[in-house]
Amino acid sequence: MAITFDDGPHPEGTPAVLELLAGAGARATFFVIGEQVQRRPALAAEIVRQGHAIALHGHHHRLQLRMSAAAVRDDLARGAAAIEDATGRAPGLHRPPYGIYSPAGLATAREMGLQPLLWSRWGKDWRAFTTPERIAARATRELRAGDVILLHDADFYSAKNSHQRTVRALGLILAELKFMQTGTVLPV
Repeated sequence: MAITFDDGPHPEGTPAVLELLAGAGARATFFVIGEQVQRRPALAAEIVRQGHAIALHGHHHRLQLRMSAAAVRDDLARGAAAIEDATGRAPGLHRPPYGIYSPAGLATAREMGLQPLLWSRWGKDWRAFTTPERIAARATRELRAGDVILLHDADFYSAKNSHQRTVRALGLILAELKFMQTGTVLPV
């Protein structure tokens, strides 16, 4: 199973997520936004330094269906350049904002050598009126080998402070994944 995070890096959410992942010995993939990477290049580099994968979500968080083909190409190129400048690594994976590709967006991602990766489980953690328990229950319901869990380590494009609920939910999710792996109940 894979745990993924969208929309960062965030000055509070990303370090909290990194701390929980380190404590659990878990690795994740962070689909970052180029404009956020430019604001926090050291945090993007820290994601990579801690052994996590860093991937492209876009330079801006915009729905591709509302963008021209040229604008999508520019957005992906700028986002990829921001990641490479900050981390020294070119991203290999891409997930579009809202999980919706335009025909031009999918073609451009593939032309750039980016592998599209969406998700099969999500916590709907961006919502204003959810709880960590609901997020964790949704994200782990009927998990199977190969599932990709979508969470958000930032609240730039979602409900204010939603990253705080995600961090609390991540502890529950990691405990559930450990239980599934070992059959041992871990304290949260």
